[in-house]
Order: sequence, then structure tokens, then C-alpha cells
Amino acid sequence: MRALAASAAADAGVDSLARRCPRVATTVAVTIAVWVSLAPSLLPRAALAQAAASGCAAAAAAVAAGVRPRRHGGSARPGAARPAALVVAAGALGWAVLAAAQWQDALRASMGRPPAGPAHWIVVCSCAPLIFAAVRAIGRVPGAWRRRAGTRAVAATAVTVAMGVGVAIVPVGLGQADPVARPVAAAVAGSPSSLASWESLGDEGRRFVTLDAHPGAIRTYVGLGSAADARSRAALAVRELDRAGGFARAHVVVAVPTGSGWIDPGAVRGFDTVFGGDVALVAQQYSAAPSWVTFLFDRNAAAASARALLTAVRAHLDTLDPVRRPQLHVHGQSLGSIGGSAALADHASAAAGPCAAIWAGPPAGAVRTAGAIVTANTSDPVVWWQPSLLWSPPDLSRARRDAPVPRWLPVVSFVQATLDLPVALDAAPGHGHRYGPDQARCDHP
Repeated sequence: MRALAASAAADAGVDSLARRCPRVATTVAVTIAVWVSLAPSLLPRAALAQAAASGCAAAAAAVAAGVRPRRHGGSARPGAARPAALVVAAGALGWAVLAAAQWQDALRASMGRPPAGPAHWIVVCSCAPLIFAAVRAIGRVPGAWRRRAGTRAVAATAVTVAMGVGVAIVPVGLGQADPVARPVAAAVAGSPSSLASWESLGDEGRRFVTLDAHPGAIRTYVGLGSAADARSRAALAVRELDRAGGFARAHVVVAVPTGSGWIDPGAVRGFDTVFGGDVALVAQQYSAAPSWVTFLFDRNAAAASARALLTAVRAHLDTLDPVRRPQLHVHGQSLGSIGGSAALADHASAAAGPCAAIWAGPPAGAVRTAGAIVTANTSDPVVWWQPSLLWSPPDLSRARRDAPVPRWLPVVSFVQATLDLPVALDAAPGHGHRYGPDQARCDHP
């Protein structure tokens, strides 16, 4: 009898422990989610960013694993499977953290950065559970609030939040305080002699035309506020370029900006160096929203703007003496390469120079790279990311290996590239989505 009582007590203890543990399915789902978040990334990841990724992934997996049909007729005893699953999961996650530490240190070494160190992983391992708990707690709020406040109140709040997000991404490039002094040289766009007012250039345009220039180099920029539409801005850009003497240079580069109107200073200085200052760069703005907003919601604006400017520039070049006609090139970085590629598709013979089409960091699957000069880093998530990355490896044939390249894994690589996108510009030049003067190289692919 005592043996039976002891056995029953032991069974009760096991059952009590097991019932305090998460279900096996939940443990497995959370372990897989955290493993995916710790898989090799393209760029070094900050400790808090990794903790947030792991904590949020675990919370999402726990919610997904918890959605199951109700069982009728009672529930079976959990037994020892739940504690055993936790032990195995702890071992698997410990191994994943060690592997992630080795990978992160290899990435950092290739990019000239110090190793992460123990403190980095202490922050990750201590903050990830806190973030997991916070996300789970926040996730329970809407249901309780909906029961108390009603559907209309929840809907009204959602609309308010959406409006706030909309306000946050409203174009801010016009009418802000000038970060640089207005130029006085007559050949500079925005000067007192210019056809485009200084205010109309926008912040990015003002920065572009006031960059230190190689003697003789010309830079023309037309902002959103300079004319009403893409064709009008293109016509104004050609007149302004002609006024400044740009068509008297040996090379004319149509530079297609990113979504915010930004043109990489490294590219500008690169063209100055490659062509010895005998070059004119011309650009027109098509948006003032962040590039990711334009990429998602108004990608055609880049193509329409580049097409209008290239058409206008080529039309003017056709009026010039062929002997003295400058060579025409098109450059675009990131979203700018999408616009430039679309424009060149309509002008197959427009680029007659040795460089022709020059793309830096072209988004995966969105740019025609055949015959173009491409500068792309294997650590650039923009070069990797596209929906098909979920089920097929990226095409890195035109990318230079600047850091260790993670092995492609279905779904996992897509998740990691997505996590790396927000910090793609935080890397040093030559890594991630940062490109230096070498993007203006003038060699054949």
C-alpha cells in the first residue's frame, strides 16, 4: 500500500509539474521561431534588435500554437512529455545562441567591427523573454477592450492610428529650413540666376547642388515644387542644364534619385573623378516620401519621372552636332535603379556612352541588369529581398562578396532579409545598402 501511495504521489507530482509547462506543440513552435530569428543574418544585429526579433517571433509562435480545436470529453494527462520537451528546447536554443554568436562575430570581423562579446548575448537572453511577455500581454488587451468599449470604439481608434501614420509619412521635403546656404554661382541650380527657385529644390535637391564639386562639373536638380508634373519638371531640367552649360560637357549623367529625392554623394563624387570633372549630372524629384513608402505605394512614379527626363535630355542631345554631342549615361541607386531601368527599356539606344546604365544596390527582381554596370553587395538585404525568396534562392551573380554569405533556407532567409532591411543603411560604405564612389565605375560588365 505504501508503494502504491508513493507511486500515486509521484505521478501526481509529475502531472502537477507537467501542467505548469506549456504544451509540447507550443514549446516546439516557440523553439523553431526563436531558432529562425537567430539564423544567420546579412548584417550585424544590435542586441536589443535581436532580442526584439526573438521575443516577437516567440510570441507569434505561441499564439499560433495555441489556436487549436477544443477537445470534448476531458483532456488527457500531460505526463512527462512537456517537461522533456522543455529540456530539449533549452538545449537546442543554447546551441542556436552559440552558433549565432559565431556568425555575428564573423560578420563583424569582415566589416571591420569588434566582436559582439558576452554582454551582447546577456542582453539578448535577458530581454527576449521580457519582450515575449510584454507582447503576449499587449495581445490580450484588444479582446478585453473590445468587450468593454465595443467595436465602434476600437474601429475609431484604428482609424486615428492610421491617420497618425499617414501624417508621419507626408512629404516633408518642401518648405523646410535650409540646411545649407544658397549658392551665388550662376551655374548652380537654385542660384539667383537659376530657372528653378532655391526653395523649390527641396532639402535633398539643395544638398545635391551644394556638394563639393570637381572644377568644371555641373549639377542640375529640379524639385517637386519647381514644376507641376514630371514632364514639366523634365523640360525645366533640360533648360536649366543648358543654361548652366551642362551640354558642353563630355558626359551627361541622368541621375534617378531614391524615393525621398536623395542622390548618393558617393556616386556624385565618383562621377566627378571618373570623368575628371568634364561631366554634368541632372536629376528631378518625383517624391518626398521615404523610399520604402514610394516602393510599396507609388513605384510607377520613379519610372514615369525617369522616362520623362531621359526623353527630354535625349531630344535635346539630338539637336546637337554629333561631333560635339556628350555621351549619355543613366545612374540609379535602389529605387532609382528601378526608374532608370524602366526608362531605358523605352530608349534602348539612348545610352551611347561607355558606362550606359549604372545601377547600385538594385532591388531583387525589379531591375534589368543585362548589359548594365551593377554594383551590389552580397550583404545588402535590398539585393536579396523579394517574395520569391520564400521558396527560391536569390540571384547574386552580379553581386560582390563583401562578407560571409548565409546559406539560403526556405522561409528562414526571407525572414532574415526582412529583419535586415531597416538597418541596411547603417553599415559602413561597401557593405549593406551603402555604396561608395566605386558605384560610378565605368567598366563593362
